[in-house]
Amino acid sequence: MGYRGKLAEREQARELRATGRTLFEIARELGVSKSSVSLWVRDVDFTPRPRQRAVIRRAHPQHLAKLAEIEAMDARGRRRIGRLSDDAFLAAGVALYAGEGAKRDGLVCFANTDPSMMAYHCAWLRRYFEIDETRLRCRIYLHEGLDLDAAQAFWSKVTDVPLSQFGKPYRAEADASIRTTKHVHGCAYLSYSCARTHREIMGLVRALLSSEAIPG
Repeated sequence: MGYRGKLAEREQARELRATGRTLFEIARELGVSKSSVSLWVRDVDFTPRPRQRAVIRRAHPQHLAKLAEIEAMDARGRRRIGRLSDDAFLAAGVALYAGEGAKRDGLVCFANTDPSMMAYHCAWLRRYFEIDETRLRCRIYLHEGLDLDAAQAFWSKVTDVPLSQFGKPYRAEADASIRTTKHVHGCAYLSYSCARTHREIMGLVRALLSSEAIPG
């Protein structure tokens, strides 16, 4: 069904590891568990940066227990979900759009910082709707000081939308009072201007949220 899972995070984790980043740094930046990162990068050559050797500390037992539980719940989740049926994939995509998609009539727009969610949305959109690929547009929201070219190349790969269809990015000025961490690739906005497609999606959203769809 084209859903890439966490392939994008795995590739990014391997790139970061090759530059000398620690497992903890990679896990914090990507928003995943340290144990997952450890599995993804175990065959990547690693040379610690000099200043890192002085700050290595033994992990607290409670922190290790937390990571172990997260990993166990990830495995349990994979077992419970399994491979989605066509109907389940459709419904899950509708639910994702209900939470993260634009509701204004005439424009299908989905924004997210999570490449897994964006990849899922793209696969879902292309599978269930007649999409004119040339009309897909992508725009990046990225903080000043971060690599715009790398961010656009990253999201182009995730969305399979060529860079020629990317709009002018929005560069946010750094504001320490708002947040201390930033997504290295920013937030991607994928849009498709088609009133019929948007209305079809919103019809599915309303059907999904109706009382008739809720198990008795």
